[in-house]
Amino acid sequence: MRTLISSGSPLEPQIGFSRAVRVGNLLAIAGTAPMAADGSVAAPGNAYAQTRRCLEIISAAISAAGLGLDDVIRTRVMLTNIDNWRDAARAHGEYFAAIRPACTFVEVARFIDRGWLVEVEADCVVQGVLEPRTP
Repeated sequence: MRTLISSGSPLEPQIGFSRAVRVGNLLAIAGTAPMAADGSVAAPGNAYAQTRRCLEIISAAISAAGLGLDDVIRTRVMLTNIDNWRDAARAHGEYFAAIRPACTFVEVARFIDRGWLVEVEADCVVQGVLEPRTP
């Protein structure tokens, strides 16, 4: 079964993507930009606040899929300036210090909107005991 989760971003139908897709016990969350509710850039020029906004959107998508942050097994933090990694890492740590998913920080040339300093992706696995299959 495939479940599509939307964040309401106006880019989702234009580009043809979902904020997150759940298939079985896996949830993949797309690159999430620091968009404010009105579609503008959240916290212009502030990598820490933009990362927090990305993680707020990701957290909402995880919740909409019926999962929790403790189901996150991997994150990817993409920055237009790797020198901002400590600011992004501080925000990431506020969400994941106890969970400690695998995490990668990378520098990219740019994003769709030049005001975005960061995008974040996440992958989740639903934890728990799997039901035995019947033959």
